[in-house]
Amino acid sequence: MDESSRNAKALLLLALALLSAFFLVAWIVAARRARARVADALPGPMALAIGAITDFLDTLGIGSFAITTSLYKFTGLVADEEIPGTMNIGHAGPTFAEAFIFIAIVDVQMKTLVAMIAASVIGAWFGAGIVAGWPRRKIQIGMGVLLIAAAAIMVVRQLGTVPSGGAALGLDGPRLAAAIGGNLVLGALMTLGIGLFAPCMILVALLGMNQATAFPIMMGSCAFLMPFGSVRFLRQGRYNLRAAVGLTAGGLPAVLIAAFIVKQLPLAWVKWLVVGVVVYTAIAMLRSATEGTKVTKHV
Repeated sequence: MDESSRNAKALLLLALALLSAFFLVAWIVAARRARARVADALPGPMALAIGAITDFLDTLGIGSFAITTSLYKFTGLVADEEIPGTMNIGHAGPTFAEAFIFIAIVDVQMKTLVAMIAASVIGAWFGAGIVAGWPRRKIQIGMGVLLIAAAAIMVVRQLGTVPSGGAALGLDGPRLAAAIGGNLVLGALMTLGIGLFAPCMILVALLGMNQATAFPIMMGSCAFLMPFGSVRFLRQGRYNLRAAVGLTAGGLPAVLIAAFIVKQLPLAWVKWLVVGVVVYTAIAMLRSATEGTKVTKHV
């Protein structure tokens, strides 16, 4: 890596550090405006466990959003309409840690990395502005449909029916434009609670990039877009404070354990289990939306 690339990476990491501080302040300010007490923010064992499990798997490349959604639906810990905001806010801290680690250690062309991150942030900003105002049923339908799409993407990855990628560390011309457009859409979908990791890995592989470059791209994208998307959820109070703190507090140590101690695990069976859980959750979401319609009509 040449001197200009090292300087660009240092500036990107500095921007990420400043954004982390900004997000923490914004979260504290929003909680105070909502008159939340310290006791309201203390997570229980279940909330902490969900944060630890999901961010551990996230660091190893499986993703966290689909699993978190499933666990919230199973446990009833978070209302359906608050799940997107809770995940975007609560997973932000652990994702900052992931981004710092993988941007620092994995080589990727800075032009491609910065362009794809910027596209995801723009998508998240507009996506959050729409989703934060949606009613419960619309969120249930949206999450149900997109969870099925996420499961399909996971199956495609598991079966190896997409290219494994090439050797490129960056993109130019039409392929860079395709990467920017793809990440713009993925950033918008993140605000509905659909993780960026699996589709971003596929996007990077289809465009001929080395699969290792997917880690700084997808984690950097999430780290930068989540605060911008989360601000809108914070303003409208569309999240569960205690569960979000649980994701952050449980997730941060899990990220460090996965990145520096475990590093790799044979996770093929875990991925198939996740697919099954995600499909089940999608069906449950759509069923909840249907039942809500029946109740409304009856009343």
